[in-house]
Amino acid sequence: MRNSKSTFRFNVTNALLMSLAMGIVGMPMAMAADVASDTKTTAYEESQTPVSDTWITTKVKGDLLVTEEVKGLDINVSTTNGVVTLAGLLDSQAQVDKAVAVTKAIKGVKSVETKALKVKPAK
Repeated sequence: MRNSKSTFRFNVTNALLMSLAMGIVGMPMAMAADVASDTKTTAYEESQTPVSDTWITTKVKGDLLVTEEVKGLDINVSTTNGVVTLAGLLDSQAQVDKAVAVTKAIKGVKSVETKALKVKPAK
C-alpha cells in the first residue's frame, strides 16, 4: 500500500508529464507555420558570422583526405584568420597544385600559403 507522500509524488509527476505532452502536441503546428514562412534554405548559407579557423582547418583536412589525387595524410593544415598554411612533402607538383585548388574552393579561405608544401626530390 502506498503512503500519501508517494501517492502525491506520483500524481504530481503524472500531472507534469500530461501537461508536457499536451504542450508538445500543439508545438508542431506552430513550428510548421514558422518553417513555411522562412525563405532561407539553410542556416549555414545565410549565416552572417564568418567561418571559424577551426572549421576551415577541419574542412580542408577532410577534403584533402578524400581527394584521390592528393596524399592528404602527408599534408599538415593550419589556419589563421582565414589564411590556410599547407605543409608537407608530396610526390609531385601536380599533387601540390591539386591540394591548393581543393583548399581555395572552401568557403572562408582567404588565401593559401604553400611555402612549407614541397615536392619530394627525385631519386
